[in-house]
Amino acid sequence: MDTRTLAPTRRRSMLNKVPEVTVYFWVIKILCTTVGESFADYINETLGFGLTNTTLVFSAALVVALVAQFRLPRYVPGVYWLCVVLISVVGTLLTDNLTDGQGVQLWISTTVFAGLLGVVFGLWYARERTLSIHSIVTTPRESFYWLTVLVTFALGTAAGDWTLELTGWTPGTAVLLPAGLILAVFGAWRLGAGAVLSFWLAYILTRPLGANIGDYLALPKADGGLGLGTLWTSVLFLSCIVGVVVYLSVTKRDRTEVDRATA
Repeated sequence: MDTRTLAPTRRRSMLNKVPEVTVYFWVIKILCTTVGESFADYINETLGFGLTNTTLVFSAALVVALVAQFRLPRYVPGVYWLCVVLISVVGTLLTDNLTDGQGVQLWISTTVFAGLLGVVFGLWYARERTLSIHSIVTTPRESFYWLTVLVTFALGTAAGDWTLELTGWTPGTAVLLPAGLILAVFGAWRLGAGAVLSFWLAYILTRPLGANIGDYLALPKADGGLGLGTLWTSVLFLSCIVGVVVYLSVTKRDRTEVDRATA
C-alpha cells in the first residue's frame, strides 16, 4: 500500500523511520502480535509474575527501546521491530489490566480505545496534515506514530477478546473473522479505497488475528488449541521474527526507496 507524501522541510528531518509496507512487514507484524499475546500470558500467568509487575517490567523495557529508536536517524530493522514486539506486549497488558485488574467490561475498553485512537489520529492530522507512515521523517511525526501503534494494539486486544466473549468461538474458528476482514480491506484497497485508511484498518485487524493464532497454538487441546503452551509459542514466533529481521537487515528489502537511494 503506497502511502508516500512529500517530506517536510521544517524541524529536524531524518530518513523515513519505518519500513516499506511489503509482505515482510505484515508477516512480522502478525508474528509480533502473536508474541504479544503469548509472552504476556507466559510471564503473567505461567511464571506468576502478576499483571502489575509484568506491566512495569515491559513498560520499562519499551521506554529503553523507544529511546534507542528515537535517537536513530533512519529505520533500523532490529530496533524498530523490538519496539513493535514490546508495544504488542504492553498494549495487551493495558487491556488485561483494565479487564482482569479493574473489572472493566470489554465493550467499554473497546469503545474507549477506539475513541482514543480517533483523538490521536485527529491531533496527528491537525498538526502534520498527513497520516502516512511514509512521512515519518520528523520527531513529532514519529511520536504520533508510536502512540498510534500502542493504541491500536490495546484496541485490537479489547475488540478481539470482546468478539470471543460475544461469540463463544474457539481460537481456531476466531482466526477466520479478522483474516476475512483483512482480505476485505485488501480488496477494497485494490478497488480504489484510500491507502492510508486501508493501512490502518489492516494494522488494527492484525492484532486480533495474531492474538487468536497465539491462543490457538498455546491452549490445551481440550480447549480447542494445539497444546504448545505459551512458552513454546513465544519461542517459536520470536525465532521467526529474529530470522526475518536478520534477513531484512542484510538484504535491505524493506527500506523505502528514498532510504535506499540515500544509502
